[in-house]
Amino acid sequence: MINEQIKAFIDNALNEDVGSGDYTSLAIIPENLKGKAVLYVKEEGILAGVEIAQDIFNYLDPSCQFNVFLNDGSYCKGHKEIAFEVEANVQTLLKAERLILNIMQRMSGIATVTHQYVKAVEGTKAKILDTRKTTPGFRFFEKEAVRIGGGQNHRFGLYDMVMIKDNHIDFVGGITPAIQKVKAFLEKHHLQIPIEVEARTIADVEEILNAGGIQRILLDNFNFENTRKAVSIINGCLEVESSGGITLENVREYALCGVDFISIGALTHHIKILDLSLKASFK
Repeated sequence: MINEQIKAFIDNALNEDVGSGDYTSLAIIPENLKGKAVLYVKEEGILAGVEIAQDIFNYLDPSCQFNVFLNDGSYCKGHKEIAFEVEANVQTLLKAERLILNIMQRMSGIATVTHQYVKAVEGTKAKILDTRKTTPGFRFFEKEAVRIGGGQNHRFGLYDMVMIKDNHIDFVGGITPAIQKVKAFLEKHHLQIPIEVEARTIADVEEILNAGGIQRILLDNFNFENTRKAVSIINGCLEVESSGGITLENVREYALCGVDFISIGALTHHIKILDLSLKASFK
């Protein structure tokens, strides 16, 4: 069953794309003509968005027949592997084509890069996280793609985790008053959500530990030496997350410092799409 969030996204996306009508298809294609289309994977990477594509086609044409050959998370060599075949009203196939490709190409690109980071830290305890650096209105799909690629989702929005960052700290006048205000606010409003605090220096780490009452420390733009030092000081009392300036080339070194999580904004905001195509099938 398609959820309301995806349904609203489909409606908005098609309203943007189709507007008052797909006049090319309306002029050329008979209203009741049925046909088949095949999704080809043309580039090496991790496939993502197959379930979403099925949801979209089922929503637009409940009588469609959707046959899956490659599931989400499948590794593809890029030799025009067939991910799925769909039989539906041809006008619907043509109307949905670009929406499906836009979603799946971006999701597959994100899943592919996430998989590369996950493989890079294999054998360590570090988990790869996404961030809120996502495309407005598309966050659900991008975070789902991270999960398909083997990563984990950080907070989905501003409401499911308190994250005290540098601007919060600077505006309120320090780490300790920021933590105190957050704890008082959560208690007053009977909210039980985790608290994470950003540290910019080793002194910040020590102040956060002294303040207490939080669950995770974010080490922002720490080098390897200071990351190892911070992990030693924290000594398992809190979860430790590294972020800032982390790439595929250095992510394993950060993982070997002993952190629990590594958050990578580039998973969703600096992505090359995976080449896919949806073509008519005459089999």
